[in-house]
Amino acid sequence: MGAVYSTFVTLIRPISFWGKRRTTPQWVRIPDNLAHWPWPRAVNPHMEECSAASDAWLQSFNVFSPKAQAAFSRCQFGLLASLGYPTLNKDGCRVACDLMNLFFVFDEKSDISDEYETRAQADCIMDALRNPYKPRPPGEWIGGTITQQFWQNAIKTGTPLFQQRFISYFERYTDAVVQQSRDRGNHCIRNIKSYFPLRRDTIGTLPSFAAIELHFNIPDHVMNHPTIQRMTDLCTDMVSIGNDLYSYDKEQSRDDADHNLVTVVMKEKGLSLQETYDWIGRYHDDVADEFLRLYKDLPPFPDESEQVNREIWEYVYGLGNWVRTNECWSFESGRYFGSDGQKIIENGMRFALLPRKKVDHSKTFNPTVVAFSSS
Repeated sequence: MGAVYSTFVTLIRPISFWGKRRTTPQWVRIPDNLAHWPWPRAVNPHMEECSAASDAWLQSFNVFSPKAQAAFSRCQFGLLASLGYPTLNKDGCRVACDLMNLFFVFDEKSDISDEYETRAQADCIMDALRNPYKPRPPGEWIGGTITQQFWQNAIKTGTPLFQQRFISYFERYTDAVVQQSRDRGNHCIRNIKSYFPLRRDTIGTLPSFAAIELHFNIPDHVMNHPTIQRMTDLCTDMVSIGNDLYSYDKEQSRDDADHNLVTVVMKEKGLSLQETYDWIGRYHDDVADEFLRLYKDLPPFPDESEQVNREIWEYVYGLGNWVRTNECWSFESGRYFGSDGQKIIENGMRFALLPRKKVDHSKTFNPTVVAFSSS
């Protein structure tokens, strides 16, 4: 989901790469790692109603200018939520839509903030989660109020176990985004070994996965079982790998691709861009194979009730569904490829690299562009 996400970019690709964009465009092929992924696309039947309500809710805070808000809405974060949680009831679907909006509001702000500003934003969010009914202080960043209202609604329907895990996971996510800001300020590009542990938190999947169990009561010792933990990590890696492959073009065009596996692998292994995409594709296949083996062989928990066993199966199914969700939304929304997502699929997962434009990341928010996230 932290996520999590690149800095401000225009919603629609500046010049369609299907027209004349550069004299000699560099074409790249994205590995089609999910061609045989056994999870089909599924969408929540409450999507239209909940997405519209959540969009109106976010607009009420006036976070963006009208033009930027319209662009933000065209990213279809309600679609992301509805793909990610196809079986939640209407109340749950609304919580999921609000969660995706919250993620991206934080991403918008943190992407142009230094380490200390991001730390203040993270602390604001966590205080709002831990104190959902405490009046927010005057002059506080609007993210505190957005978080508080999201959480007030979520705890009406979410179980106590969900609430406990969500707060813990969201803290890991916000702390990781602070570290990402620190890395960005230090112009730090990690190696492969150190990148994955941080990326597993900045991608924002842990709090997103917690929402799968919004209405569940899976005990901690079951969720902490080594197999469940391993499957969660593997799914997180697949989502982050896919996200980095899809988002790299936007990020490199904005000179903001340091926190991306493509940059990390290319730098460490000295590969060309296409060789890097191919290497990452093979790595993804190995991760997917391990996840599918564990999924197939996941044993029942004989000491737990039938309901807990059903819920844990629904949870791991939801993990696999999030891998498909990430792919579908990345090409169906305008987030990475503008209106060209379907054309890229039809063209054998090939796209032409956007020209790089130097961006001054120290400048304040430009209301004519919309925030996306590399997570």
